[in-house]
Amino acid sequence: MLNENIKAIRKSKGLSQQELAVRLNIVRQTVSKWEQGLSVPDSDMLISLSEVLETPVSTLLGETVIETEADTLKAISEKLEVINLQLAQRKTMRRKMMYWSLILLCTIIVIVFAILLELESSYLGWNYSDPETAVLGVVFHSFEWLFVRIAPIILIGAIIGIFLTWKKE
Repeated sequence: MLNENIKAIRKSKGLSQQELAVRLNIVRQTVSKWEQGLSVPDSDMLISLSEVLETPVSTLLGETVIETEADTLKAISEKLEVINLQLAQRKTMRRKMMYWSLILLCTIIVIVFAILLELESSYLGWNYSDPETAVLGVVFHSFEWLFVRIAPIILIGAIIGIFLTWKKE
């Protein structure tokens, strides 16, 4: 029955054995053997075959699924309801995660600013004739210089993001 179904569905799709073989990445002789009933595709190949032929595996295997249209519509309706609920929960969770991540980002920026203010650029008085102190001073100065210029922009963006993601419940 599998061999007849493969052949009939392949022909109904207007595919030759060679075209089907190319789409499945196999040789034409393999398709011929399937259609003659000399061999059968393994489970992975059966799934690939069903995808290429755009036919359920159950149809290839010859099963007939008897369901009334009302039952089918009800089942689809229930599945869509579950999917919609899951998508809504994901959206809410992503919004909350973004909200709290932005609050955390703002907090970190404020803490780093407070630390930099407390240190009062103490590296400016360091002895730069010592190579280790010189490298550390340059690194610290570069961080402070970049942070003081970029952090306010990030902070403003994060605050705007907090207001955009904040939702009254």
